[in-house]
Amino acid sequence: MRIVELYTSPPAGGTVVCADELGPVIPRAFPPAPGWSPDGHRIKNEIDYSRGPEKTWVYGALRVRDGQAITMTATSRNSACYQRFLQLVEEANPAGDIYVITDNLSSHNSVSTRTWLEDHPRIKHVFIPVGACWLNLQEGWWRIFRKTALAGRSFGDPGHITHATNVATGQLNSRARPWIWGRPAPPTRRLRRRYVYIL
Repeated sequence: MRIVELYTSPPAGGTVVCADELGPVIPRAFPPAPGWSPDGHRIKNEIDYSRGPEKTWVYGALRVRDGQAITMTATSRNSACYQRFLQLVEEANPAGDIYVITDNLSSHNSVSTRTWLEDHPRIKHVFIPVGACWLNLQEGWWRIFRKTALAGRSFGDPGHITHATNVATGQLNSRARPWIWGRPAPPTRRLRRRYVYIL
């Protein structure tokens, strides 16, 4: 499979990048409870889970060889935002071809995006098969990102989401390591004691 080959033996001079979108991340309103009920119980507050107009999408790209990531927030998940994100990926990797491993979202393969890619021949898309998102290493990075940036937090507006994204990306990049495809070999087990049974 071509994707596994890109992970295990990338082309000389090329850069392998995994890209995906996360979201929508939505600012939520948590109005304070007015106090205690007449029978002395805490008043429960309904959380607003609606997708309002202020939803934010997080675009992310993981460079496999060193674990560095690029993120960008956008108000929409469309071809224009995706092309703007690809421009950031191209600027972060100034030399050689860029192999972008991503899914088959319509904005990734739209006429607008294909036309844009004609002017950026260094970027080459490699689409993962439908239902095989586990082939995209960006999914694993999203798991770490969610814990760092989003878990246990409530955001008042899209600017807070952008700030949390930038801070978390900087923290994760400061301790980044290469992403290696495949499960490592199990460690050899050392026996602590040897017993000899005499019959």
